[in-house]
Amino acid sequence: MFRQLITFQVGSQLFAIDIMAIREIRAWSPTTRLPHVPDYVAGVVNLRGTVLPVIDLAARLGWGRTDPTARHVIIVTRVGEQFRGLIVDAVSDIVSIEEDALQPPPTTGGDTVVPFLEGLAAIEERMVMVLDLPALTGDDELAVAA
Repeated sequence: MFRQLITFQVGSQLFAIDIMAIREIRAWSPTTRLPHVPDYVAGVVNLRGTVLPVIDLAARLGWGRTDPTARHVIIVTRVGEQFRGLIVDAVSDIVSIEEDALQPPPTTGGDTVVPFLEGLAAIEERMVMVLDLPALTGDDELAVAA
């Protein structure tokens, strides 16, 4: 059985998420910072009358905060009934992989990314990290921003 993923870049790394979890891809728009939210929450934006928390994916992965420019995009995702935006550098492609092509992430001590990975997939000779959206966006503190 095939699974469709959308690939995108954060820094020099290639990530993917299941295409069924994506609501839309928007051009960068400035966020409104909120007090008392985790450092990786860039702020909120208005999504057609709904307050959308926006996660700085690089900061969430422990790689430092992004200084967004007009070239960045926000991927709007849906996990359950919650919508979250993810700041990424660029959206790359839509790819299909066999379900069994997803390999479990390696267990390495002290890695800040592995807890947020569903697995790894080799796509066109590149290693792609497939994100586990519920783990990435399911923070109780983040619910305060919604």
